Amino acid sequence: MVQRRKRKKNIKMRASRTHGYGSHKKHRGAGSRGGRGMAGSKKHKKTWIMKYKPGHLGKQGFKSLQQRKLVSGKKAINVRDLAKLSAGKKELDVTQLGYDKVLGGGSISVALTVKATYFTESARIKIEQAKGKVIVISVESADVAKVVETADSAEKAKETK
Repeated sequence: MVQRRKRKKNIKMRASRTHGYGSHKKHRGAGSRGGRGMAGSKKHKKTWIMKYKPGHLGKQGFKSLQQRKLVSGKKAINVRDLAKLSAGKKELDVTQLGYDKVLGGGSISVALTVKATYFTESARIKIEQAKGKVIVISVESADVAKVVETADSAEKAKETK
């Protein structure tokens, strides 16, 4: 007796006009569904998003302290680094070095006169305890000093060429 193999069911839908999608118009491009994926989630698919994916739109969580320091736009330096940057001088203008704010991290043992646009209270106390002085520069004069400094460096660069 000869064994016959079972015949596999045909799933290729040959000669079918719609291939199981109903109307032939329904399976065109992404235009029939208003874009692919999450496209239109803030426009014409907003009701679908609100119903099936609540919380997808909007803000959530918090920004870390690191990000907030970057966003604030102020470049800061700690008190512990001031003695290294002074290099034996008694007066230090941190705005000329590119810093805006002096923070109170660390300790200082050298008596320095420090000029900056912003000081934290702990930085002010530590500098004054080391017999130093704190001079607050206004923001406008610091910006003018930076412009003058960049103009001077540009002139020096031309002279060296």
